[in-house]
Amino acid sequence: MKRIIPLILLAAALTGCSITTDTNQVGLDYDYDSWSGEKTLEGCVTPGNRAWQDINDPGTVYPADQRSFDFSDAPGAESKPITVVSKDNLEMSVAGVATFYLNQDCKALQQFHEKVGQKFAADTDAGWARLLGVYIKQPLDRAMDAAAKKYDWKQLFADPAVKQAWETEVATLAQQFIREQAGADFFAQFRFTLQQPQPPQNVRNALAAAQEAVEQNAAQKNKNEQIKTEIQSIKELVDVLGPNGYVLYQAIKDGKVTIVPVPAGSAVNVTPGKS
Repeated sequence: MKRIIPLILLAAALTGCSITTDTNQVGLDYDYDSWSGEKTLEGCVTPGNRAWQDINDPGTVYPADQRSFDFSDAPGAESKPITVVSKDNLEMSVAGVATFYLNQDCKALQQFHEKVGQKFAADTDAGWARLLGVYIKQPLDRAMDAAAKKYDWKQLFADPAVKQAWETEVATLAQQFIREQAGADFFAQFRFTLQQPQPPQNVRNALAAAQEAVEQNAAQKNKNEQIKTEIQSIKELVDVLGPNGYVLYQAIKDGKVTIVPVPAGSAVNVTPGKS
């Protein structure tokens, strides 16, 4: 018996292999018939498990954890910001991220692998990136553009309530379009985080200049009101003191004339102040 066990292990080593999944992976275990060339699915390998196979049996591993599609100017992003066109025909750029999971139901995973995964070699980094471009970016781009056409650019750019309504509609349309693009529910548990749509830089510069002009105009109006009030005050003083009296009053106020108290019955001296 002691001599049989090593032989069995040796045979397994020579004729078999295994699919081993990490805790963030799920695997597909296929049986390959070398006579007919047919492959049939024996089962799925759940995260953190192992399935022994014949050496000729193919196996594939896909991610089981949350995946993301980042469209921004950040280093390593899967795409640049996506452009949309507003109701008043202004092109705007939107940065954001979509997160999702692969549908890990074994039958759905099998369909994903046989209809999509193999075609894109989605179990590789390059293949997964190509898959994201076709099945996530394109439908998301379509959804964002369709929702943006309901609003003028200033609403999308500056109205938080409009931005929230637009983002909610994008999430609904994107999931619908992604399902249509893939032909099945291969992706699940979507979350979309979209930044405020941004108009072109020249439009933002013009908007900032217009706002600055409004603020300057308001400041000038305030200054004009102050001057108007001061003039009215001067008129009232002139009415009471007379023109010469007002001049003397203002000179005393500005420190240009000094009034020196003297005993009763003495002459009054008015000393000009130093200028």
